[in-house]
Amino acid sequence: MEILLQELFKTDISLDKFHFRKVYLEDLSYQINGITQSGKSKLVKNYLLGLKKNSYLYIDCDDVRIDIEELNKTLTRFCNQNKIDTLVLDNYKKEIKIPNVTQLIICSEVHLEIEYLTTIQLYPLDYEEFLAYEHKYDSTALNHFFQLGGFASMHKVHSDERNIYIQKTLKYALDEMEFDILILCAKMMAQKLSPYSIYERLKQSRKVSKDKLYKSYESLNTKNYIHLLEKNNHPKATKKIYLCDISLKPALSLDKHFGRLFENMVFLELLKSGIESYYDDGIDFYIPSRDEIILCKPFADERTLFKKMEAIEAFIFSYSIKKVTAITMNREGSVSHPFSKVEMLPFDIWALGD
Repeated sequence: MEILLQELFKTDISLDKFHFRKVYLEDLSYQINGITQSGKSKLVKNYLLGLKKNSYLYIDCDDVRIDIEELNKTLTRFCNQNKIDTLVLDNYKKEIKIPNVTQLIICSEVHLEIEYLTTIQLYPLDYEEFLAYEHKYDSTALNHFFQLGGFASMHKVHSDERNIYIQKTLKYALDEMEFDILILCAKMMAQKLSPYSIYERLKQSRKVSKDKLYKSYESLNTKNYIHLLEKNNHPKATKKIYLCDISLKPALSLDKHFGRLFENMVFLELLKSGIESYYDDGIDFYIPSRDEIILCKPFADERTLFKKMEAIEAFIFSYSIKKVTAITMNREGSVSHPFSKVEMLPFDIWALGD
């Protein structure tokens, strides 16, 4: 194991052109959590390139040459002998014993209960981060975002290979049950879906253990491959389900429903901005902290929005809603309403606005 550590210590880190994210690393110890392809490794490598070459050690714990038992016997001594200040354990395994170093950076899909680590939750690119990969920002950028989604690696994958690329990536990262659940979630994107409903559907085509399915479902949620949205004031009601990235929908399902894809995209922008929201009957997203309702209406006009306002007027009055924002593809405008400010905003203007 000493030979492998020496090899990793001497090997130069390589990184293609790095596009800065909205998060960055300082001289603290971190755990960086995020799904596969969310950019954890690139974020860390870009940071290491700014340090002295002999001050850090980067270990990808998925390296098949690593024997964890031998690594645990060797790593602390190696770090001390080589005066390692910064140790990175990418794709960390909980069986690996952590040595005492000045700066520790752990990358993992799941959150670890290690008190002295500052946690960074890294998601796939949001729309603003995505624009950094575009050669120019014009009216085609949003359509390109719909095609590629938030995985930065997709910019280097040919269009005819994208769906298979995502499938292979997910199959490598997930177990068989998790992958099967994710396929069903892709079909039911932006709809109410319970674990029991998933169980009932899957057991029709295969033998399924309910306990295993529930654990796999919880694992997907914990690792943020799926996100659950609670109903306003009804925590026990069936939750709506959203995918970690819109690119998963076409890769895992033949179902085409642009409205749900658009809604998932709006949800992810709210999530990545740290905005707490809920759904309700006829309400896509209710944001209590802002007394605001978000409606996903990609092709709405003033007339259809006015009719929608009539349908949700009771909610607006009951919750003293100050603002209703209808997110559209490209339409901009406003509707007169006695209780709330009502406006239509194109997605790109809304996503870049805050």
